[in-house]
Amino acid sequence: MWLLALEACGATLLFIFIVWWTMFSGRKADRPPHTGNIENKKDQPSEH
Repeated sequence: MWLLALEACGATLLFIFIVWWTMFSGRKADRPPHTGNIENKKDQPSEH
């Protein structure tokens, strides 16, 4: 029984670590924001 509890704790800690890592591994403050195709299409006239 203690082995199942230990495995559950390990899985929970791994899950929390993955969530923490993905939350704080984003774009750095000194880099400009990414400009995707959506923003570029708003500035261009429609082709219809």
